[in-house]
Amino acid sequence: MRPITTAVPGLARLLPTLPTLAAMAILAAPAASQPCDGPLFPGQKFAAGDAPLSVSLGDLDGDGDLDMAVANNLSHDTSVLLNTGDGTFSAAASYAAGDRPWSVSLGDLDGDGDLDMAVANFRSDDTSVLLNNGDGTFAAQTRYAAGDSPQSVSLGDLDGDGDLDMAVANWTSDDTSVLVNNGDGTFMSHQRYGAGNGPSSVFLGDVDADGDLDMAIANAYSDDASVLLNIGDGTFASQQRYGAGDRPLSISLGDLDGDGDLDLVVASFNTGDTSMLLNNGDGTFAMETRYPSGNGPRCTSLADLDGDGDLDMAVVNDGTSVLLNNGDGTFTTETRYAAGDQPQSVSVADLNGNGTLDLAIANAFSDDISILFNQCTLPCPADLTADGVLNFFDVSAYLQLFHAQDPAADFNADGAVNFFDVSAFLTAFNAGCP
Repeated sequence: MRPITTAVPGLARLLPTLPTLAAMAILAAPAASQPCDGPLFPGQKFAAGDAPLSVSLGDLDGDGDLDMAVANNLSHDTSVLLNTGDGTFSAAASYAAGDRPWSVSLGDLDGDGDLDMAVANFRSDDTSVLLNNGDGTFAAQTRYAAGDSPQSVSLGDLDGDGDLDMAVANWTSDDTSVLVNNGDGTFMSHQRYGAGNGPSSVFLGDVDADGDLDMAIANAYSDDASVLLNIGDGTFASQQRYGAGDRPLSISLGDLDGDGDLDLVVASFNTGDTSMLLNNGDGTFAMETRYPSGNGPRCTSLADLDGDGDLDMAVVNDGTSVLLNNGDGTFTTETRYAAGDQPQSVSVADLNGNGTLDLAIANAFSDDISILFNQCTLPCPADLTADGVLNFFDVSAYLQLFHAQDPAADFNADGAVNFFDVSAFLTAFNAGCP
């Protein structure tokens, strides 16, 4: 069909015939899609190494789709699985790491435009850095000392110099290590900052809105979360502690209530729930609100899973629970989905290129990664007949609404139905459906 570029006078000439045409369109259309209250369904599994505990997603080979990096605890290595373009993956390539890798994160550490790997090694008390050769293969690791039993690594520009630094949660030494990047993917000796008892997870974000990255840490044995504010140069103030559930193992940051600041979500293994702590706007946090999240929650990730513009929760437990945001930072009852054997970690991204966010889950006992593909249908505002296709019938339906001055014709949501709405409709029409 030729693109619609008709100006308003041209469109107006169609108005006398609209009732019949629009009726035909509406009668021929299927029912509109329902709200997406169960977006994820089991997909496929892909073999990794021995006891994968962590999975991270990013475009490792520069072909425009998202690949997987996996930390394998018992085979002491990482697996790289390249996306074939449709959400299926090539056989894993293995790269040596330290002793008992527990966590992997991706970022451009040496500033050459591709994604490198940082791995927290639990038993060797260090981190491994594996630089990308530019094609999704990796150079041999370089190791950097951390604290005792590092269990989580997160990457971000902590000192504001434009490169990515490392923050590492150290389980046994009850602290976090900060390793500052020299600018070339090598790192300075770590500086340590006290946390709670048994730091299990570290997440970086600007919680006090001062322009630098702060640290949020889940403390498994003190049943709380630590927040350490960045002084502005990559050094940190003393922690502030906030109560969470029993044995928190994972922490994430995101704007859950839509007020522009970052809130906390903590997955607590023994209490079977996630704790949500809303930001007061200054980097301090309100008391927790808990949401049941399956048996033994051990990892949580935040993303807009149902396409409504707010952040939902994906929580790994015996399988995976999805809790949808009501739009105000409260959440629906969980919906559960199966994964592999002893799932440990979840990452979220559009893996099959259809515009919706899928889940990748690392399964420790089945030595594989489960991909759960998102079955939500993205909104397509110009598809007024809800048949998934933009054509003459959608134009007819819109013109009927416009002719009747129906509020539904207010495409730019300014409270009036006028020329600007016709222009907005045509822009959406020409953009097509996802």
